[in-house]
Amino acid sequence: MIFQGATILSMGPGAEPLQGDLRVVDGRIAEIAPAILHAGSAEERIDARGCIIMPGLVQAHVHLCQTLFRNMADDMELLDWLRRRIWPFEAWHDAESMAVSARLGLWELIAGGTTAILDMGSVRHTDELFAAAEDSGIRYVGGKCLMDHDDGQVPAGLLEDAAAGLAESRRLIERWQGAADGRIGYALAPRFAVSCSDACLEGVAALARERGVGIHTHASENLGEIAEVKRRSGRDNVRHLDACGLLGPRSVLAHCIHLQDGEAELLRDRGAHVAHCPSSNMKLASGFARVPELLELGVNVALGADGAPCNNRLDAFREMQLAGLIHKPRYGPRALPARRVLEMATLGGARALGLDREIGSLEPGKSADLIVLAPTAPDQVVAGSPEAAVVFSLGREAVRDVMVAGRFLKRDFQLLTIAADRVVAGARKAWARLARAFPDLAEESRDA
Repeated sequence: MIFQGATILSMGPGAEPLQGDLRVVDGRIAEIAPAILHAGSAEERIDARGCIIMPGLVQAHVHLCQTLFRNMADDMELLDWLRRRIWPFEAWHDAESMAVSARLGLWELIAGGTTAILDMGSVRHTDELFAAAEDSGIRYVGGKCLMDHDDGQVPAGLLEDAAAGLAESRRLIERWQGAADGRIGYALAPRFAVSCSDACLEGVAALARERGVGIHTHASENLGEIAEVKRRSGRDNVRHLDACGLLGPRSVLAHCIHLQDGEAELLRDRGAHVAHCPSSNMKLASGFARVPELLELGVNVALGADGAPCNNRLDAFREMQLAGLIHKPRYGPRALPARRVLEMATLGGARALGLDREIGSLEPGKSADLIVLAPTAPDQVVAGSPEAAVVFSLGREAVRDVMVAGRFLKRDFQLLTIAADRVVAGARKAWARLARAFPDLAEESRDA
């Protein structure tokens, strides 16, 4: 097929916006040029005049298991948010509610132009997340959450012996790594140093090396978190993760807001990646990561929405806009221009997932993971810089088409792989069950 007449933001090295055509053959990008001759009546031609074609957005930190809990955990800082809301809610999950939560999140992500995610599950029912992702058509890297350290406030349903958690992780790797023709991948997911023993973290590092999979964790999001790690280990947070063997080119650390002296350089030296989640960081009052400094040092930074209860939307466009705005008062008006933000949301995310040879830019030979943005309102008509339009003017409502590996997941503004009515019906049933299980928490959430 050929997309014709679009403004193409390939995000390839040094590539400028191009007005032209893009050809997809057998799920891969075959050609990009100002004009492409079609191969005859058998080749579909898709009108993209007035549209922007760009790589699909990559979110390097999400929690599909939490989507059901949207609007139920507001106005708290991280550790209270976890202990009073999220951990009890996650412990409540059964297989049915986990599948519902996953589909609810995946519908929103795909509809909003996200084509690949790095997901952290909960401790149990991880197969439901992988199965939902496989059915949806999204490109998915995920893993079960590991939590073996009890600070006295972790629900029993989330505590798991380190050896048992690692054994289950090994089973999941064998089942899901490389599934769906390589569209599904695995990343070991120790939640954070507060909830993991040193033995668990060291076991993660060993299993990651053995099986060649990534590591996905949280780090230095909150000052209370850092103080707890310091009290237990005698080390700053990122240094402790490094001492346990977790930092490397396949490691993604979400947040990294409160890095201590030398930790940014340590991330750079180990080749680890940072997932920047601006809306979550503001809503939980965690602070602002020093993203321009990390980029200047050479640390790869990607974007993510985090979980729905700490930002209330899984919207990559909002994360791009916030990332492009919140750093300017501290670093000046030239901090994080639109092009740089787009790189974080595409190639930066692909690098974090270890997939930059396959996705993240539109180049011949790469997988056809792309989105088509079609402005439909007068205030969305693109003039001036198309990069600025994507980051600051457009939103997920402009996403007309979503394609992964040459397959349409959304076309002409209609999601094809997840039925909205099924998602809503399942969510309503699950919400009713959740309210019955936690009447006091539900009431407190409404009054907070």
